[in-house]
Parts: sequence; C-alpha cells; structure tokens
Amino acid sequence: MYEKAVLHLDLDCFFVECERLHNSALKGKPVIVGGNSRRGVVASASYEARKFGVRSAMPMQVALQRCPDAIVVKGDFEEYAKQSGIVTDIIEEAAPLFEKASIDEFYLDLTGMDKYVGCALWAKELRERIIRESGLNLSGGLAVNKTVSKISTGEAKPNNLHLVASGNEKNYIAPLSILKMPSIGKDTYERLTVRGVRTIGTLSQVSPNLLERQFGKHGIDIWRKANAIDDSPIVPYRDQKSMSTQRTFQEDTIDIRLLKDQLTQMVTDLAFDLRKKQELTSCITVKVRYNDFKTFTAQKRIPFTANDKSLIGYVHQLFDKLYQRRISVRLVGVRFSELVHGNYQILLFEDTQEDISLLNAMDKIRNRFGTGAIMRASTLGK
Repeated sequence: MYEKAVLHLDLDCFFVECERLHNSALKGKPVIVGGNSRRGVVASASYEARKFGVRSAMPMQVALQRCPDAIVVKGDFEEYAKQSGIVTDIIEEAAPLFEKASIDEFYLDLTGMDKYVGCALWAKELRERIIRESGLNLSGGLAVNKTVSKISTGEAKPNNLHLVASGNEKNYIAPLSILKMPSIGKDTYERLTVRGVRTIGTLSQVSPNLLERQFGKHGIDIWRKANAIDDSPIVPYRDQKSMSTQRTFQEDTIDIRLLKDQLTQMVTDLAFDLRKKQELTSCITVKVRYNDFKTFTAQKRIPFTANDKSLIGYVHQLFDKLYQRRISVRLVGVRFSELVHGNYQILLFEDTQEDISLLNAMDKIRNRFGTGAIMRASTLGK
C-alpha cells in the first residue's frame, strides 16, 4: 500500500497575470481586476496592490481608498478561461488523476508514483513545465492530503513549491494562523479568536465535542483539519458541458405570469447549482413547446455569470422572443451551456457588493435548509 501523496497547484494572481501576458506595462505595478464601478468588487489583485491591504471580494471603493494609484482592469473572463484551459491540458496530459477545484486551482493524486519517479521531482518538473508553456506564475504544495497541501501552497506563495515531509504535517501547520486553514471563514474566525484560538495548533487541542456543540458538523471538520486529518478523495476532473431543466404542465396554459414564474424558478435552481459547483455559464437556451407539440428554441451568448438576476433577465427576453403564437404552452425549459470553472464570489466584474451579499445570504439558507427554503417573491404566485 503506497502512502498518499497529493499535489496542490494554484495559479498566482491568475487574472492579473493573464492581463500582464498581453500588457507588459502592467508588470511591477499595483493592478486590480474587477468591476469598473466603485460599487463593484475586486476579483483579483496583484501582490503590489496587496501590500496596501487590497484583497479579493473587497468592495472596489475600499480597495481604491487603500491603493489610490492602482490600475483597474475590467477583466476578460473568456481569456481567463482560455488560459486556464491551457494549464488544464498540460496537467491532464501528465497527471494520473487530478481534480480541477476552480479556474486556477488543482489537486493531483500522485500516490504510488514514488515506485517510478520521486513525487517531489515529478511535481517540480511539472510546475516548471506549466510556467514555461503558459507564461503564468504557479505555486504548489505536496503533502499527504488535500488540506495540508493547500495550506503549504499558501505558504509557498508567490511562485514557489513547498514539500511537507510525511509525519511532519501537524508540526508544519501548527504555528500558522487559523485563517490559513481551508473552511475557516470570517464568522468562524471571529468566534474562535474570541475564545483565544488563533493558531491551528491551538485549535487542534480543543475538544472536538466542544467544537461540535459550537459549530455543529463543521466543528468536527475543522478539528480534523487542524490535526492534519483529511481523507477527502481527489474528484476526477470531468468537463461538464451543460445543465438543463424543463417543466411540463398538467394543463396547457396561456398564463404569461405563470410561464415566466416557472422560468424564474428554473433559473434560480440552475444558478444555485452553478455556484455550488463553482461554474459559470456563457450561453443560455430557452425552449417552448406548444399544445400542438411544435417546439421552438432561442439561444443567446452572454458574459460569464452565475447570477440569478442577470440570468433571469436574459431568459425572460428569450421567452418574449419565442412566445409569438399566443397559443397554449405545454412545456418550457432552460439550458445553460459552455460552462467553465470559476468561483462566482470573486468573478463578478459587473455586479455590486449588494448583489454578492444577497446571493451569499440566499445560498447560505439553501445550503442549510434546502433549495426550497427561500425563493424569489415573483415565483410565489399572485
């Protein structure tokens, strides 16, 4: 039985570095990628901007107050998806098994590779190849599981590779801030620091029963990770091309309000699935089938998004375009295609902080109580 070996790779300041590939004048300067509006959010910030306290998901207005000389670039997600695809192709060709966690983050299972070639040497050579062929900076961490490898990648930044020796995992992560640990968000961090828990080592010594009482199942999860225990598998990468849903009515209808309400609910459910899977869509299709069984579709290319509000607007526009016959409808459907991996929270080049906060709050409720726990008012009927 071979010892587990997991390599985590993360493209440094990915959006910024993509912009620098095409505009060398941005090199060495504070750069912020995100919405042009001061009510927008930061999608990515260069290390030069981070020195001023600029961070991803920060309101643009706050970022520019901290770093007034920053160069703001709107961003081109199609270009970022293309560059991510180049890196993905290299990894897919070389790695026996890998998971694409987001547009710029990967986990590779190297278990058993020591039989043929050292995992450390293989990881080093792969990283150098990706940097050489893509022109992008890349950090990585090699350890026995996903949690420790991800933490070590964070310590390797910028543009380096850290190796955590087997058996030294707990000692390696113990002195680090609990913020360095995956799954520790702002709320959990604040609740732990109030109790004097600031390092991963201290967290590892807290009773798991106490953490479970305070945080539920999440408490057990963070205790395990603080003790360098993580048996989560590498999920094989499969590039899902589309997702769709449709509704057949028990009785054919000409009720426009009902039809649009159904489409709204479909979009809301699909968009929630997109965000859970950390995916974005750039093409939507609406289908209408009439009571004579004739079926019509309309399609539209859109900027990459997983935002309910934007998608609902586009879907309603396509429905208005399709519904010209003014006869009873038997079925309506929605399809999202040309999907790409991307963390929606930090990819909102056009959305405002209010949009993000609303979606995060709604998703939090759905994750805890189920998808039907909260719905848009327009879907509740007259």
